[in-house]
Amino acid sequence: MSRCGGGIKMPSTTFKNLNRQKKELITNALLTEFSQHSLASAQVARIVKQAGIARGAFYKYFADLTEAYQYLYQVAILEIHTPITRANHILAASDYVNQIKAFVDEINGSKYRDFMRLHFQTNEGLLRDNTQPQIKIHSAQEWSVMVLSHETIKDCLLHPNKQGEAIERLSKALTALLQ
Repeated sequence: MSRCGGGIKMPSTTFKNLNRQKKELITNALLTEFSQHSLASAQVARIVKQAGIARGAFYKYFADLTEAYQYLYQVAILEIHTPITRANHILAASDYVNQIKAFVDEINGSKYRDFMRLHFQTNEGLLRDNTQPQIKIHSAQEWSVMVLSHETIKDCLLHPNKQGEAIERLSKALTALLQ
């Protein structure tokens, strides 16, 4: 399942040219804010205070909070993403299930756990328009696997006490789908 660019805006060249330490400081401030507050209730004031930057600098780096959020989401996905392998054919159901388990475990063991949970609880719905990455789908079967996998990841993060049930449901659904 490959992601390709949709309507995602990225940080400014000014931000990209910052030294690594300053970028990390700002990224950590974004992570704190977006792990504790939805995109709708996030505040630039808290981000700039934690990062120790001027409000004007924030707007030199990002057009708005949505762009800052999208930047952080991309950073998180790149850091925690367990690749979902694909080799010009559909994999076995057990392969997808194992990859989803590994992905959920990776999120749960990362500093992005709270951020991703809040993403699925609230922010994903706020970004449903053209600001989400576009998924390139090659077949109805691939689309089905992607939707079932993403819903299972969401269920596992939002209801960790029911993770086993969600994974088992995915296994049964993919086994039936991929026969």
